[in-house]
Amino acid sequence: MYVTFNYFCHQSKSLFIVHVVSFRRLREYFLKEPNAKGALKEWFKKTKNAEWKSFSDLKNTFNSADSVGNKRYVINIKGNHYRVVVIILFRIQRVYIRWVGRHKDYNELKSINTL
Repeated sequence: MYVTFNYFCHQSKSLFIVHVVSFRRLREYFLKEPNAKGALKEWFKKTKNAEWKSFSDLKNTFNSADSVGNKRYVINIKGNHYRVVVIILFRIQRVYIRWVGRHKDYNELKSINTL
């Protein structure tokens, strides 16, 4: 897991950034699907460096992002060949990867709200 911290300390007025993104799910996926590796690493890099405060900030980074409810978002990767389902807690700047897969496998998911 890659972790960077980013929070605002009121006493010292210093800025720290908090993003927690589990790289393990991505690595497990691109080990079985090597064609996804470059695009998933690029998504991860952009995500861990982002400072999203809202869904509109997310959309500015990833125009393909869709909100599917229950704090879950779907982001198309590599021209919609792959998708990543994440939970984003904007207030505390945390991103949890819940699912990674091909677009056609995403269409077979039963309930995205429980991922």
